Amino acid sequence: MADSKNLRCGVIGTGYLGQHHARIYSALESTELVGIVEADDARAREICELYDCRRFATAAELAAECDAVSVVVPTDKHCEVSVPLLEGGCHLLIEKPLCTNLDEAEAILTAARNAGRIVQVGHIEHYNPVMGYLENAVTEPKFITADRLAPFNPGGTEGGVVLDLMIHDIGVILALVRSPIERIEAVGVNVLSPSEDIANARISFESGCVANINTSRVSQKKVREIRVFQTANYLSLDFMNQGGHFLRKEGAELVREDIPIEKDEPLKLELASFARVVRETGQPKVGAELGRTALDVAIQITEMIQGR
Repeated sequence: MADSKNLRCGVIGTGYLGQHHARIYSALESTELVGIVEADDARAREICELYDCRRFATAAELAAECDAVSVVVPTDKHCEVSVPLLEGGCHLLIEKPLCTNLDEAEAILTAARNAGRIVQVGHIEHYNPVMGYLENAVTEPKFITADRLAPFNPGGTEGGVVLDLMIHDIGVILALVRSPIERIEAVGVNVLSPSEDIANARISFESGCVANINTSRVSQKKVREIRVFQTANYLSLDFMNQGGHFLRKEGAELVREDIPIEKDEPLKLELASFARVVRETGQPKVGAELGRTALDVAIQITEMIQGR
């Protein structure tokens, strides 16, 4: 760890999401954006001019100047980019999903352990203020429903909707239920792409909780909602609009209360948390182990849908 006031950070891949990593690192009081690695010349110039940083030719050259790096390249490149960075001494925030298969996940976990470096996985909903409320309010979940719907994006269909979108809710539900999985059932269909565009998964936990997850990327509207049912109460929250309500039984009546949630940008909260964890040598809310478990469940669901 450097002795400088701010954590020296870099970003590998400055596409749609990576540009926001660069923006936030340059704006946070606790971080300094050292530079980026970007294959596209015009894009690299644009980001460097916007955020007053350097362009590096290789990930290794960037890592040599950084304490921490965001890996925001396509998922099938996560492992080959991340392992050398960990071996070189960098702490990493790897965008979700952690990687494409469990062998790659084990390679990343092993490299992190051997190097004594932190890996945080970019399951952004865990840093949404809605999740902060749920973590305190959910004590004994009995049934959970999660709906995540998105309009079709022809540029985002290199994989299926489970690894693209459903994995967000898988990670959230695993963190809330905190119980081993007993059984998984899943269905899905291809509509506009070679992989599943609509998927439903039903996860039964040893605790008795059941989670039902609906995901689509061929919807006319965006939806990111979760409902959690517990004894004598239930919560309904909206990750996108950062609001919701709480219903509880009082005698024979149901009493509804709006939930006061202080809105904020989840990615900013996520990167600020990453910087804090690195500086304090702490444990990220979403470490590589949770990232691996969510990936494992998502792969099982995908394989069920594909009939393997």
